[in-house]
Amino acid sequence: MFTGIIEAKGRAARLKPTGGDLRLYIETGDLDLSDVQLGDSIATNGVCLTVVELTGQGYWADVSGETLEHTTVGQWQTGQAVNLEKALTPQTRLGGHIVSGHVDGVGEVVERHGDARSERFRLRAPDELAKYIAHKGSITVDGTSLTVNQVDGAEFELNIVPHTLKWTIMDGYQPGTRVNLEVDLLARYLERLLLGERAAQPNSGITADFLAEHGFIKG
Repeated sequence: MFTGIIEAKGRAARLKPTGGDLRLYIETGDLDLSDVQLGDSIATNGVCLTVVELTGQGYWADVSGETLEHTTVGQWQTGQAVNLEKALTPQTRLGGHIVSGHVDGVGEVVERHGDARSERFRLRAPDELAKYIAHKGSITVDGTSLTVNQVDGAEFELNIVPHTLKWTIMDGYQPGTRVNLEVDLLARYLERLLLGERAAQPNSGITADFLAEHGFIKG
């Protein structure tokens, strides 16, 4: 588990395709690796990766075909800048929100403009994730815990302060940039809980009829 508070910026220094998946070497820059051991998790642009080999300057990780299909990792280029966060400990300050490092989908930056000393970004999420994104709710973008300022369908806006621009990769975002998105974990569990016994049925999900039947939508 993670908090979404980025600890350092690194880069994808080596990408080695290996029979359908990927072996990846991340140079970790200023990230302190002194307490990292083999098998530990490091969120890399919001993707929970397992450390399989440590060097003095970074770590190697294996990336499965599943991860390549559902995140931006498959489009990374050598030298790509990445956000880094080590897994939280019982002593960690929970300054962001609870983040699993399991990416829900890939979004896209559609607009960027200045607002005093901050930058405002408008992003588009996959349609299937729109129901989990709420005004003043939390969302994780490339591993960074952020507050949603406005929502319009599958698009949402973020206000990014100078500190976040400096210490994450967000200052490099431009319209067209593709990003990893993880929605609020509590929203996903709430949806499942609302299904009750229907959760055991194949392909069960929340529908408009279900919400009306249980009083969430009034005709």
